Amino acid sequence: MLTPPLIAALARTALANTITEYPYKLDQLLASARDLAAPRALHPLFWGSYDWHSCVHMHWTLVRLLRRLPTHALADASREHLAQRLSAAAAAGELATLQGSHRQTFERPYGWGWLLKLAAELEGLARDDARAVPWRDALRPLAMAFAERFLHYLPRADFPVRTGAHSNTAFALLLALDWCEAVQHHALRKLIAERAHRWFGRDRRYPATYEPGGEDFLSAGLVEAALMRRVLDGCDFADWWQTFRPDEDGLGNWLAPVPVSDPTDARIVHLHGVNLVRAWCWTQLKPELPATLQAPVERAIDALRAASVPAATGGDYVGTHWLGSFALLALEAA
Repeated sequence: MLTPPLIAALARTALANTITEYPYKLDQLLASARDLAAPRALHPLFWGSYDWHSCVHMHWTLVRLLRRLPTHALADASREHLAQRLSAAAAAGELATLQGSHRQTFERPYGWGWLLKLAAELEGLARDDARAVPWRDALRPLAMAFAERFLHYLPRADFPVRTGAHSNTAFALLLALDWCEAVQHHALRKLIAERAHRWFGRDRRYPATYEPGGEDFLSAGLVEAALMRRVLDGCDFADWWQTFRPDEDGLGNWLAPVPVSDPTDARIVHLHGVNLVRAWCWTQLKPELPATLQAPVERAIDALRAASVPAATGGDYVGTHWLGSFALLALEAA
């Protein structure tokens, strides 16, 4: 599925996005007029690709593609870009902005999760390729800062956010777990597991027919299930799934691609993300599912990918500035 031409197309899109400075949507609360600044000044590392979090996960896309195929057609261009952008000075500038006033909830939790996932990917790439060691080292202080934010925030969060968009709790924790495992950060992993059990452990008959919302890009229920698969062992997960699984109408809804009526609309295009996240989650869940679901899920994964992978590299910038990362998740979830 992830062929060399598709890898090149995803890398080409990511490289173009990360150097596209405008339009750019800031996540910023102004304390005074002195806080007004251009994206590049506020975010010397992640100033492209429409918004901060998309720039983070477009960089993850570049790093992940290098790990998958180190000799792909745009590998050298990707390394050149990463060497220029992932510098200690740029990361220090990001950290300075992060530590400014009124920034405690900046990009919480979506951007936090993606930053840690990028850091985890850099840890892996640096083990394979010495050229990535300076990039990994540059990002490590920023990753630790976001890990500390998770450690401070999660014990105070009595309830998860179950929306299908950026504030979804389970999705961010799924991404953060990759970093916990890459650097053996046991404290954060333990806390994520504890909160997942507390928030989701007693869920039953998930109302999957309520999904998606009109601006969702996540399947909140399937992301929750994927998180529980990571924090439960096989037998416990099987028991949890039997209690959690939707009714037949709900399962049918999760297995069917979502139509995207206007992919030039910055919010409606989110629905391509729902399809790709469903494919990503189903691929993770499939080995743990009952035999009766194996064939329907396999067919659904193919249909969900077919419906939305092409949108990752073709179409309006409101979609292509972020969809490549989700296509990559969907294509290589196993």
